Amino acid sequence: MPLRLPVDKIKEFLVDTGLVSPEVFQLAQEDAKRTGQDLVDILISRGFISEDYVYQFYSDYFKTPFIKLRGRLIKKSILSLLPEEIARLRRVALFDKDEKGFVYLAMEDPGDLEAINFVQKYINAPVKVFLTTSKDLNYVYSLYGKEVVEDFKKVIEDNLKETVRLKMMGEKEVAEEMPIINIVDAILAYAISLNASDIHIEVMQDVVLIRFRIDGVLSEMLRIPKEVHSAIVARIKILAGLKIDEHRKPQDGRMRYEALGEAMDIRVSIMPTFYGEKVEMRLLRATAKPMSFRELGMLDETVQIVEESIKKTYGMLLVTGPTGSGKTTTLYSILNMLNKPEVNIVTIEDPIEYDIRYVNQTQINPQAGITFATGLRAILRQDPDIIMIGEIRDEETAEIAVHSALTGHLVLSSLHTNDASTAVPRLIDMKVPAFLVAAVLNTVIAQRLVRRVCKDCIVSYTPDSETLESLRRQLKEIEGEDVEVSKVLYRGAGCPICNYSGYRGQLGIFEVLSLDEDLRRLVNKPDFSLDALKNLAKQKGMVTMLEDGIRKAQLGMTTVEEVLRVIRE
Repeated sequence: MPLRLPVDKIKEFLVDTGLVSPEVFQLAQEDAKRTGQDLVDILISRGFISEDYVYQFYSDYFKTPFIKLRGRLIKKSILSLLPEEIARLRRVALFDKDEKGFVYLAMEDPGDLEAINFVQKYINAPVKVFLTTSKDLNYVYSLYGKEVVEDFKKVIEDNLKETVRLKMMGEKEVAEEMPIINIVDAILAYAISLNASDIHIEVMQDVVLIRFRIDGVLSEMLRIPKEVHSAIVARIKILAGLKIDEHRKPQDGRMRYEALGEAMDIRVSIMPTFYGEKVEMRLLRATAKPMSFRELGMLDETVQIVEESIKKTYGMLLVTGPTGSGKTTTLYSILNMLNKPEVNIVTIEDPIEYDIRYVNQTQINPQAGITFATGLRAILRQDPDIIMIGEIRDEETAEIAVHSALTGHLVLSSLHTNDASTAVPRLIDMKVPAFLVAAVLNTVIAQRLVRRVCKDCIVSYTPDSETLESLRRQLKEIEGEDVEVSKVLYRGAGCPICNYSGYRGQLGIFEVLSLDEDLRRLVNKPDFSLDALKNLAKQKGMVTMLEDGIRKAQLGMTTVEEVLRVIRE
């Protein structure tokens, strides 16, 4: 929440009216000052106040009408008065005008007089100011994105024609010519406008495929001639600081890229394949902040279990799941909760995805001799209270991590397993003795990412008896027992905001295994089995990922079909 009000006014609004206790307000104020986060953002993320209530207060305070923009039809003539780069940079949007010539300006911060004056001068017209939310502004920016979509293929086609004359040049020279620069810029801008998380550039026998991963699903966006493939790869290598003349070895790099008024950190991986080099780019927003547990998608019961588990001062907490399931995001959210003045937090990561104030973060660098294992040894000499290891990949890292947890440190890390219970045999498989696993492992959070139902076109429906029976049968196959499905379910009907997919954004589905004395004894038994651990955990009330997903489908957060798709992958 970008609005900045005097602290005494916020206190008057929240404490004097009884919405928040003085103690809670004081703690939030101290955390905001120390971490550099907004006070109101902290109170909203911790569930003390709602965003809608705060915006209504701001509307009254600034004497500015509050407007909802999502789903609103905005004329292209109004939108084009202000370029998207300027709109994003100033966090404003134009959405209408009246008969008197006033253009309607929506803002997150009506107190930003500099932005108001700038817009008035730029469009050469008076404006009427409205207050809106960040999400509503992003909706308007998505409309600009549709312009980018329309222009994208034309930009590519026009520049492909230009590349014909460049065939005689060397790779490096071609990569620095405007047509290739324009093509790569268009691909990146298009991906950012669609909120893609990954870009895949894949070379086939006769063509190059460009695919984007949007909300966890890969979609083919474009095919381009194979003749320009090497020049595009060379351009990306230049941007990422990689060797242009190396074609036989995998290369990894990183770059900062700005488009549509937004800074992106892009991880680049280049891998030789049969027909040429494949490029994978992971897009990470440079300004992204750690999310609260509820923003991740945790229900209240899960939040309570996780919050209790991170109060412990030693032991190990693991987050498990396949690549791209949001493990690192969850770890950062936990770190953000633990980030207090009285603790020393040190991390060893590959790569560092979020910059957290007051947390000492180290990037692994095998060329310099910094691996997870060697970095972890060095961290232990830094007097840490809390250690975060990006991933436990090998026996050496597992051994040091377990001994760190035994000697009074709280260790957070991730592991590649399909569910929470499998983390136990996975550690044992890494040569960690079962009695040590039982002694140090406090909590395992397993997770997957599912697509959210679009809130702008959500509809309820009653599945027919045949569909219900089919869903129950599929759920029983996965869970091994009957799972009840609600007779009223939800889905997205499809609208311009979600590009008619019915989904927009992602959330996590979770399974949390907390080890109590009974479970620890079971792990330490000579005849320990994974099935026995799963059964005892369920008897003690563990909610499986599938059950958590079904609950969220019944609440209208996602769909049963989406949960089944993700669980089966």
